[in-house]
Amino acid sequence: MRILKSSFAVVERRAEHTVKFFYSHLFWHNPGVRELFPASFQDMERQRDRLFAALTHVIAHLEHETLLPYLRELGRDHRKFLVGPEHYAAVGASLLAALAETSGEAWTPSVEKAWTEAYQVIADAMAAGAAASEDPPWWDAEVVRHLGYGPDIGVLTLRPHAPLLHLPGQYVSVSSERVPRTWRTYSVANAPRPDGTLDLHVSRIEGGRVSTVLVRDTRPGEVLRLGAPGGQLTFRREDRPASLIAAGTGWAPVRAILEDLAAHPPDQDVRLFLVARDAAHLYDRPLVDAYAAACPWLAVTYITPAPGQHRNQATDRLATALSNRGLWPDQDVYLSGPPVFIEETALLLEELGALPGRIFYDTVPVGGSGHGAGGRPLGFGEWFLSRPGPHWHNPSGRAPRAR
Repeated sequence: MRILKSSFAVVERRAEHTVKFFYSHLFWHNPGVRELFPASFQDMERQRDRLFAALTHVIAHLEHETLLPYLRELGRDHRKFLVGPEHYAAVGASLLAALAETSGEAWTPSVEKAWTEAYQVIADAMAAGAAASEDPPWWDAEVVRHLGYGPDIGVLTLRPHAPLLHLPGQYVSVSSERVPRTWRTYSVANAPRPDGTLDLHVSRIEGGRVSTVLVRDTRPGEVLRLGAPGGQLTFRREDRPASLIAAGTGWAPVRAILEDLAAHPPDQDVRLFLVARDAAHLYDRPLVDAYAAACPWLAVTYITPAPGQHRNQATDRLATALSNRGLWPDQDVYLSGPPVFIEETALLLEELGALPGRIFYDTVPVGGSGHGAGGRPLGFGEWFLSRPGPHWHNPSGRAPRAR
C-alpha cells in the first residue's frame, strides 16, 4: 500500500500528462475501443477528469472497507459504455504504460509489481460487479412530458420501457442520442410510483451539451437512456430529528424524500431549508407550501436574496439561518445542490456542531474556481478534477467573466 501511495504522489504531479498518455496509448493499440468514448473534445476532457477521479478515489481508499463495493458498482455501471471483459486487459496495459511514462526513474520493478497486482484487484472486482448484476446495462425511457421553468430549467417525466427500481433520493445517469456516448447524472425527483415514471429536474449549464439538449431541445416522444440508480442521499429513519438543505435543482432528491415522508410520516421532526438565487427560481413553491400545511412534522424556511441583491446573498442568508437554529449535534442532515454549495455548507454545519457522520450528501467533483474550500490553492489531484479553463484560450472572444 505504501509503495502505491508513494508512486501515486509522483504521478499526481503530472496528472494531465498521465491521462492523455493513457488514452493515446489505448486508442493507438486498440483502435476499435475509440468508438466507445464520446466524440467531442469537450466530452473527452470530462472523460479524462473522471478517469483520474476514479484512480484518486481508489488510492485514497486502498485500506477502506468501501473500496470493493465501489469497484463492483463501477463495473456494473460501466456496462452502459459497452465495456466487456476483453477491455480490462487493454486498459490495464495502457494504464501501466502511462504510469511508467509519467514516473520516470521512480518506476522500479517493485513499483511495477505493486501496480500490476493492484490493477488486477481492480479489474477483478469490476468484472465481478458487472457479471453479478441482473439489471440491464441501461433502460430506454420515453419522454412523456417536458415542462420549462424559464430558459434554463426543465422538468422531464420519463416512462422506462422496463421497470427501474429506485429509492427516494437516488440519481440516474442520462444519455441522449443527440449527444452520443455521453452521460450526465441527475437526481430522480419523485418517490417510486405505481406507473414507474420518473421526474428529472435539469438545470442548463452554460456550455453543457447534455443539459442544454435536455432543457431546450428534448420533446415528448423522444427516448433517452438511463443508467442504474445510485447514490447515498436516502433517508435514514432513525430516532433523531432531520434537516434537509437544498439549493437550485438540488431540490429534486429532497422532493423525492419529502414525497415519501408525506406518504409514510416520520416519527421525528424535519426541517427544510430551500435555497434559490431569486424567488422566481422557487419553481416548486406551491407543492412545498402544501406539504408544510399538511405535515405537522415539517418546518420550511425559504432562503433567497433580498430584492435587487446579488444571488450570492442567498448563501449568506442561509448561513445566518443555520446559525440561528440549534440542536445540530442531534440532527441528521441531508445536503443537495451544486458541489461548492455542499462543501461550504457541510463545513459550516460542522462548525455549528453537526456530527460529520450524520451529514449525508452525494460526492461530486468540485468544479470551476481553481480553488478548494476557503480559497486555498488546489492540490495537484484536485486541480486536475477542478482545473480552471486555460488562460490562453477564450473561444467566445469575450472578456472572461469574474467568478
